[in-house]
Amino acid sequence: MEPTILVVEDGLDSWRLLNLILRAHHYAPIWAADGMQAISEARKHQPHVILLDLGLPGGDGFVVLERLKSNRLLSAIPVIVITAQDPLMAGPQARKLGAVAFIQKPMKADELIPIIRGVLEKKA
Repeated sequence: MEPTILVVEDGLDSWRLLNLILRAHHYAPIWAADGMQAISEARKHQPHVILLDLGLPGGDGFVVLERLKSNRLLSAIPVIVITAQDPLMAGPQARKLGAVAFIQKPMKADELIPIIRGVLEKKA
């Protein structure tokens, strides 16, 4: 069975790119376009990993990360933050709130896939 990855991303172009990359590497992506949908999809699918954009409509990605990590049913799901925000500001904050990794946009497949693999190996 392919590992499920919840992609929380409001940009359709970014979602399409991530979808192609993940499918090419035998992952099963699920999409959420905002924070409310992210929590709902995480509960419903219990993904192996969550890729979280910080710039979301109707709410800050940091708030979504905080909610994921404070929910006992979702807190064990590793979260990788992917964002265009300043890494010197957003990176430490994301890690403080429980993200396992931080990737700066525009991200590359050869950067993302090894991180996902490493997270899945640690989780196994």
